[in-house]
Amino acid sequence: MIYLDSNATSQIHPEVVEAMMPYLTEHWHNPSSGYRSARTVRDALSTAREQVAALINAHPDEIVFTGGGTESNNMTLKWLARHVGRKESKVVTGATEHSAVLRPCEAMAAVGYDVSMCSVQGDGRLSLDQLSELVDSERPGFASVMWSNNETGVTHPVAEACAVVKEAGWAFHTDAIQAVGKMPVDVREVPVDYLSLSGHKFHAPKGVGALYVRQGLRFEPMLRGGGQESERRSGTENVPFIIGLGKAAEIMKGELDRDGHAGVRQRRDRFEDRLVSEIGGVTLNGSREHRAANIIHASFDHCEAAGLLILLDEAGVQCSAGSACMTGKQQPSHVQKAMGFSDEKARSSLRISLSLFTTDEEVEEAASAVAAAVAKLRSVQGPPGVGPVVVYGS
Repeated sequence: MIYLDSNATSQIHPEVVEAMMPYLTEHWHNPSSGYRSARTVRDALSTAREQVAALINAHPDEIVFTGGGTESNNMTLKWLARHVGRKESKVVTGATEHSAVLRPCEAMAAVGYDVSMCSVQGDGRLSLDQLSELVDSERPGFASVMWSNNETGVTHPVAEACAVVKEAGWAFHTDAIQAVGKMPVDVREVPVDYLSLSGHKFHAPKGVGALYVRQGLRFEPMLRGGGQESERRSGTENVPFIIGLGKAAEIMKGELDRDGHAGVRQRRDRFEDRLVSEIGGVTLNGSREHRAANIIHASFDHCEAAGLLILLDEAGVQCSAGSACMTGKQQPSHVQKAMGFSDEKARSSLRISLSLFTTDEEVEEAASAVAAAVAKLRSVQGPPGVGPVVVYGS
């Protein structure tokens, strides 16, 4: 089986599993307790905090461990909404954000907040001109702009967006869940106020993430109780998974420092070259210059993506038609629609996402499988829009 859906979740690194095991079998104590065994666990948590902080050039005290990216996003947005208040305030986010940002913003709008969606350009990047128009220095507010899109891999101009937002006196949050570990993310170079990350996107286990909160900023928790995480996120710490997150952060920092994931980028480019050279009617979507090293987002004329996925699964290749969180939804992706895709193009698109573990041989075999699947589907599907594979309602 060839796994090419690493933006949905990534394979846990063997060194991460090895680092976690003692905290499942031997050092299982509550880090808040006072005896020596608990201090051992507490020290391990401190090390993990340092490892995660180093990955984004933060101070360890700025890292809050959470249950994952969705929690990190929600706790930030809900705190900022409480902080600015409903009267007079304004909230701005991007049209291609993940649902873990869009749904909380929709909930704010439903109770009377003024929420605006900033459009993207045809290449998927945020429109800075529109962002400048939407941000209002005369009103309290905040903005949330993702660092790298989960479907297309397109990276937004986060540094420029952050500058626009903070010049107005607003707080700035970024969902960096698909960026951290895959590209340089430096919170000193790009002075965001809040940043969300998730371990299972860079070879740590599911169910653990972190929130970066810039030192000196006020922050009130969404979960109250025992006061863990310096009163910012109560609940006994998920020690083994946090240890795994720290180890994964250490590994990914090493990869970025060494060559910036050059091998992953080269394999992605080879994959794209084969798709374009061997299959007619292929469009590579999103910015070619500003994107993550591991993602291919491509549309195939006269092919339903759902049909391609069935054929590829049968051939032993696992990829997706978009965000795994939207699988089964009976409409084209909001990301692709925001980029101006027609329904037909949106329904013909695949997301292929590589990882550290993807090999040259897998790239060659998978590219051949995609070419064969496209040829087979086109041969049976008939004219555009007609055929046996129909996955979306009209």
